[in-house]
Amino acid sequence: MDWNAYLDEMKGSLREMRRSIPEVMKGFGALEKAAEAGTGIDGKTKELIAVAFGVGARCEPCIGFHVRALARAGGTREELLDVLGVAVQMGGGPGLMYAAKTLQAWDQLIADETP
Repeated sequence: MDWNAYLDEMKGSLREMRRSIPEVMKGFGALEKAAEAGTGIDGKTKELIAVAFGVGARCEPCIGFHVRALARAGGTREELLDVLGVAVQMGGGPGLMYAAKTLQAWDQLIADETP
């Protein structure tokens, strides 16, 4: 899978959603901002949780977008691997398969951003 092309395609689909159901998308955006605004845990930890949920929900776009956000928040491959281990523990075989996809996303997306 080409994660960069996949996420670009998803961004196009999300733009269409914003045009088609703008109030729903505004509401989702507000929910995102509110979740990010909390101060109990830092942004990196929130992204680690989001990646784990993406694996558990088997949501490939979620995995890709949150892998990028995790790297931008200062997350490391080692931290990602720890979270993937928990996702596998909680999700069994299907969790393992999506954890492997998530590691693939990290290696491709983050390597592509390295100059």
